Amino acid sequence: MTTEYSGTGDPRRSLELLWGVKEPPRRGPKPRLTAEKIVRTAIEVADAEGLDALSMRRIAEALGVSPMSIYTYVPGKAELIDVMVDRAFGELTPPRHGSWRERLDHIARENWALYHRHPWLLQITMTRPPMGPNTIEKYEFELRAVDGLGLTDLEMDAVVALVTGFAESAARTSVNAAEAERRTGMTDEEWWEACAPFLDRFVNEEDYPLGTRVGTAAGQEYHASVAPARAFEFGLARVLDGIEVLINSR
Repeated sequence: MTTEYSGTGDPRRSLELLWGVKEPPRRGPKPRLTAEKIVRTAIEVADAEGLDALSMRRIAEALGVSPMSIYTYVPGKAELIDVMVDRAFGELTPPRHGSWRERLDHIARENWALYHRHPWLLQITMTRPPMGPNTIEKYEFELRAVDGLGLTDLEMDAVVALVTGFAESAARTSVNAAEAERRTGMTDEEWWEACAPFLDRFVNEEDYPLGTRVGTAAGQEYHASVAPARAFEFGLARVLDGIEVLINSR
């Protein structure tokens, strides 16, 4: 899979696109293309075909225009990816009420769901996040979830990074499991059934007592090597428990 990086394009051009500062002036009839239409189409292509399929040529094909006409509105793929990420973040809803734990739980679930709607987001490294309105609003409402709890500013930032980072990691495991099934045409249960006769010859309870016992129990319960949704629920609860210890120490 392709790995892309946000924040690798021209910063000025990216920011102009993100904040809608610059649209080419037009007289007469309404232009057929706009930057927003290009971004929407790019997201549709990435959702349907994956980030590997995304190119200016593919977007132009979907829009029924020439590839060169795209560059009138979007300078390149790097800047386009910044705007795609920011638009996707605009789908997130902030927590409206509840305790700090309920608010962070909401944030984690929103991020988990977003990555499943747009799996291509998981292929983008965001150490330089796109500094668009939705990205900044996301950070703001995530910080509000832990405001007033006695945490320092750096601790607030770290808590938000912990919760959103966990949701991203858990979603990646889930999406990758689904992709493995799609590529092989086999469910996890079918794959284990195919492996079982060979494993029975080499893996025994005497040599691997813990792995055999625990693995058998997990396999019977999950019918797979991993249960991403269950792991998300378990992990999120433990993450929030840890944050509670931090808050109570204040």
